[in-house]
Amino acid sequence: MLVTLIILIASVILFMSGKVRSDLVAICVLLALLIFHILTPEEGLAGFSNSVVIMMVGLFVVGGAIFQTGLAKMISSKILKLAGKSELRLLLLVILVTSAIGAFVSNTGTVALMLPIVVSMAASANTSSSRLLMPLAFASSMGGMMTLIGTPPNLIIQDTLTGAGFEPLSFFSFLPVGIICVAVGIVMLVPLSKWFLVKKGQQNDNMHTGKTLRQLVQEYGLSSNLFRLKVQPGSATTGKTIAELDIRSKYGLNILEVRRQSASQNRFLQTVKQLSTPDTELKENDVIYISGQAEQIEKFANDYRLVLMDGHTPEESQAIDASLAFYDIGIAEILVMSSSTLVNMTIKKAGFRDKYNVNVLGIRRKKEYLLKDLGNERIHDGDILLVQGDWKDIARLSDENENWVVLGQPLQEAAKVTLDYKAPLAALIMILMVATMVFDFIPIEPVTAVMIAAVLTIVTGCLRSVEAAYKTINWETVVLFAAMMPMSTALEKTGISAYISTSLVDMLGTFGPFALLAGIYFTTSLMTMFISNTVTALLMAPIALQSALMLDISPVPFLFAVTVAASMCFASPFSTPPNALVMPAGQYTFMDYVKVGLPLQIVMGLVMIIVLPVLFPF
Repeated sequence: MLVTLIILIASVILFMSGKVRSDLVAICVLLALLIFHILTPEEGLAGFSNSVVIMMVGLFVVGGAIFQTGLAKMISSKILKLAGKSELRLLLLVILVTSAIGAFVSNTGTVALMLPIVVSMAASANTSSSRLLMPLAFASSMGGMMTLIGTPPNLIIQDTLTGAGFEPLSFFSFLPVGIICVAVGIVMLVPLSKWFLVKKGQQNDNMHTGKTLRQLVQEYGLSSNLFRLKVQPGSATTGKTIAELDIRSKYGLNILEVRRQSASQNRFLQTVKQLSTPDTELKENDVIYISGQAEQIEKFANDYRLVLMDGHTPEESQAIDASLAFYDIGIAEILVMSSSTLVNMTIKKAGFRDKYNVNVLGIRRKKEYLLKDLGNERIHDGDILLVQGDWKDIARLSDENENWVVLGQPLQEAAKVTLDYKAPLAALIMILMVATMVFDFIPIEPVTAVMIAAVLTIVTGCLRSVEAAYKTINWETVVLFAAMMPMSTALEKTGISAYISTSLVDMLGTFGPFALLAGIYFTTSLMTMFISNTVTALLMAPIALQSALMLDISPVPFLFAVTVAASMCFASPFSTPPNALVMPAGQYTFMDYVKVGLPLQIVMGLVMIIVLPVLFPF
């Protein structure tokens, strides 16, 4: 028991100091519990197979897909219209919307759903995302108090009541308590978030090196001479590859990409495929994005029976952007070095398309931009070439560092491109995931639903690749939570939890129901700071029930004290999954939770001690 207490106290001190990474502290705590044989290896590593931890991993992936498809930005723009330019109104909307969702969806799922949306809103509103993310996590827990299924402790006290022969609680028995929790949360979070959180989480979008894709398009004037041609039935281009057409030498034109729509008529399943390799074979209804002189474009279109589309005609009814898009193919600049073997070689002989599957769109030579007749243009020392191709092919150019230097970070730029045509599909996956978590008649466990949703986002292309999915997962948060979960087992196994809780209740029970209620509430609240709220509720619910029965009063307010105290734990980042989920995105330290969460937790407790006996008389 003593060793466990020492380990617990040391971990709290390290978490509060912030000098050691939180995930490293958690791993060290786990190792200490194993070294001193307080836990078996199976018990110590159980956190890494816990369904909540696995769910967190899946939700990171789903959240990444919500970001990547632009769905987060679309939803956030709707909420921003309601908020206007008021940061206060935006904070209130985040709390209210999150609480409403949290009433029906697990608080972990709610935060994962709202986190990318809130970050996108903060960026659009030019405000600090950290002022919104901690209130987001707290609001998900407060919303969970509104319904029976909102949070696991609610179900635990329901089971305790019915097991003792009392009438079961209804689905909305918790609603008055939840509304009061949200009201207290709003009153406290508005000033606390402004005082302690507003300086963190500043946007760093402008800190990257290199030019954005939009800047490159504007700088080289790619949109000014961009045309679209549609392949009609019977066109002479059908069945021919881009290389076979050889329109650069014949017409002085450049095919930038071929955009192909999927055959599916379902708007949720429609996809866009971008092609640009020399061996791309043209098919009916392909849209060719081509640059060059207008008269040559018309001549090429007439010769091959192609339809010239104006800049306002979308390929399909859902209005895919008529300008350049960078879903599958992108652009980047490369600087030719003085030692390069390409110096004095023509663009055509350099063989960029044949060797590297990229196309040279333009040359920047000092202050001059060369965009026409590039095939016969000789490469000079210091030239900057604008190249286009598949993102993976552009990334491979970095391997040829003896000839050139790739400017900027193409793969990072690719990650910023939203796959907006996938947004309806991402929305459908998200809705189905939420539905399976809300409705009991769907025989799928929440963790299974989340993992299915995560896999679907990858399989359907809402994320670019499996590698992109892995990058959405914040492993620091996962390791922190998984490694700290066994601490609750250690506290329970050594008898510390039972000893503390029963001692406090025994001391306060003689002073009347209000003192006992306060003792149960704050004991539960204290324990939840160090062990999970579910385990705390399991430990305290039977103690609260027996204490009330000993005084011959209703156990309902005491059990509500347990579930509220277990759910309203805000002073620690690892007491609940939502608190842990927002920690990296908000750039929070352990002390940020203490500064903002502890006052809220104390005030919430004081209010509940007064309110619960009114709502549920002794």
